[in-house]
Amino acid sequence: MRRALATVGLLGTLAAGAAVPLAGCTGPVRAPAPGGTARGTAAAGPTAASAAPPGASPGTGLAPADLAAAQALLRRQPGTMGVVVRDRRTGTLWRAGTTDHLTWTASTIKLALVTAVLEGARAGGLAVDAAARRAIADILDHSDDAAATALWQRYGRDTLVPVFQRRYGMAGLTFLPGFPRTWGHLKCTAEDLADLMSYVLDRLDPTDRAYLVDRMRQVGPIQRWGVWSAGPALRPGTKDGWSIEPDPGGRHWVTNAVGFAGPDERYVVAVMYQLPAGPGIDVGVHAVSDLVATLFGAAVPAPVTVPDPSTGL
Repeated sequence: MRRALATVGLLGTLAAGAAVPLAGCTGPVRAPAPGGTARGTAAAGPTAASAAPPGASPGTGLAPADLAAAQALLRRQPGTMGVVVRDRRTGTLWRAGTTDHLTWTASTIKLALVTAVLEGARAGGLAVDAAARRAIADILDHSDDAAATALWQRYGRDTLVPVFQRRYGMAGLTFLPGFPRTWGHLKCTAEDLADLMSYVLDRLDPTDRAYLVDRMRQVGPIQRWGVWSAGPALRPGTKDGWSIEPDPGGRHWVTNAVGFAGPDERYVVAVMYQLPAGPGIDVGVHAVSDLVATLFGAAVPAPVTVPDPSTGL
């Protein structure tokens, strides 16, 4: 049983511009199945400024044929999907689908929560003890919800959201009227998740960045899908999120993933997928994973672990 955690505010610590610090949905798993980005209007395909980077080839990601195949795959999916890929080496962006659609974040927002706690600790304004570090590790490994709630309550609750919005570039992040103001009731866009991952890779303290990169590369089985599906050769890291949510049209699954792939974490990847009511979690997990695999020239259908549908966020 975890010890109770006292509440401490983060907003003041991070507002001073301190450098950042360390590390999805708890439950059993089923067997494996056969910065910031520049913003603009989301399109049904790549934006005009998003041509494949020079020299891209199959196996390294973003080859023109793979981009075309990924766009075609996305267009076949029911529901609302958006994907953003940023090449950190060249600054090139590739977008497809509806990247500005507000979607329930599910557990992807835990990456922002962990980043803020580590950043506050690095700045010297937060006490991050063994219990907090265990919670961070559990969040990154198997997306533990109780651990996220403990950190949320201890380190600022909804005062964290302005940090995520302004410091991490998550301008679209918002609570929904009528829902509790907790980490599990937020919406954002694929653009926001790409900006968050870019912040971690481009601006975080090197020690804390290295910790997050390492932990995201070694997630537990419940998160071995999403950006994980870029394939082992590209050493991807992922933070996944999955939940069943209410929206007009009925309750539906969201399956989201944010992470990186490629040498020196070259590519930032963010995918958000809101399914229509009816299809199960496996549909979303396979669609997101196959999209990422296609982008990076990996085998499709991608080998994944589908989280047990009884697990949340």
